[in-house]
Amino acid sequence: QVRLVESGGAVVPAGGSVRLSCVVSGFRLAEFAVGWFRQPSGRDREGLSCTAGSTGHSVYADSVEGRFISSRDNAKNIVYLQLNNLGPEDSAIYYCARAKMCDSAYRYDHWGQGTQVIVSS
Repeated sequence: QVRLVESGGAVVPAGGSVRLSCVVSGFRLAEFAVGWFRQPSGRDREGLSCTAGSTGHSVYADSVEGRFISSRDNAKNIVYLQLNNLGPEDSAIYYCARAKMCDSAYRYDHWGQGTQVIVSS
């Protein structure tokens, strides 16, 4: 059974940092890409990053480039998202999801339940 479970969400002061984790099971992490997304309350979901399975290379949305860093530990089946220099606009529920590749031709077929980040001003 494929599962992705996020954790690490917290209340963080503006300017602070937090690291989110996405623990995966039921598939070989090295064979799939994992993306991070967020959905602020009352707003649409936004794609943040995608990390390729074979190379570990990550691509980022312009809104988080240089502030957020995605990494993975295939041996531990964990993908991380480091969030730095947070502002109130970063408050959202954060999700990880699985795709075959970091390419718009491939859909994300399994999602985690999300973890909430609240940035206090």
